[in-house]
Amino acid sequence: MLRRLLSNPATAFGLCVIVILVLAAIFAPLLMTHNPLAQNLSNILKAPSAENWFGTDELGRDVYSRLIAGTRITLTIIGLVSIIVAPIGLVIGTTAGYFGGWYDTAMMRITDIFLSFPGLILSLAFVAALGPNLNNAIIAIALTSWPPIARLARAETLILRSADYISAAHLLGASPLRILVKSIVPMCLPSVLIRVTLSMATVILTAAGLGFLGLGAQPPTPEWGAMIATGRNYMLESWWLVTFPGAAILLVSLSFNLVGDGLRDVLDPKNR
Repeated sequence: MLRRLLSNPATAFGLCVIVILVLAAIFAPLLMTHNPLAQNLSNILKAPSAENWFGTDELGRDVYSRLIAGTRITLTIIGLVSIIVAPIGLVIGTTAGYFGGWYDTAMMRITDIFLSFPGLILSLAFVAALGPNLNNAIIAIALTSWPPIARLARAETLILRSADYISAAHLLGASPLRILVKSIVPMCLPSVLIRVTLSMATVILTAAGLGFLGLGAQPPTPEWGAMIATGRNYMLESWWLVTFPGAAILLVSLSFNLVGDGLRDVLDPKNR
């Protein structure tokens, strides 16, 4: 599978960017040239140079070091949201599609309510209720990201539950839980994996949006969206304050989309 992924130039590019992101997060203390939180008021708004590769911000902090430190926050958001939304969406979708009836109707109406609001607007509402900080932002993003996965898992289950091997399992006396765990969930996993990967771009943009609005990571945390928010007041004279964080968000979001497309080509049997 890895060989097939790497044979696609776009997917290979996305994988390379994601690997670089992970390595930058792991080795961040070694890659940073300055303390990302240290202020130097004598070095305010300096252009990119040999000493400060991406320049400095309005408090004299090194933008490159803050960008590298922000990779850990980005990966934390991606990882925690994936861990939360994938199981929730998979469980709700497969059980609703398998059991049907009033349970299916109730779960899908709840899903429709979540889908009827734009993800960022709903995340703003949850963060406003929970309080502005990074942990609450992750919870809010997770609460708004599971409905598409549930819909997808339900659609897959509706097709699978009428398959011959599911009927044979019924005749052999297999319980509904065993059929779900052993037969249906494994068949839904590839589609869910693709959907989660494609959703990561939206997660990154939503997290950056919350940070930009001051509802995500709070200062002085070096989160990319918050960096753009603080730098927008100086962007006409100090372009580097918004250019480098914005480019990082764009590049990582694009990479997850490219990898998601590549996974779809590899895992979808219709494309073989």
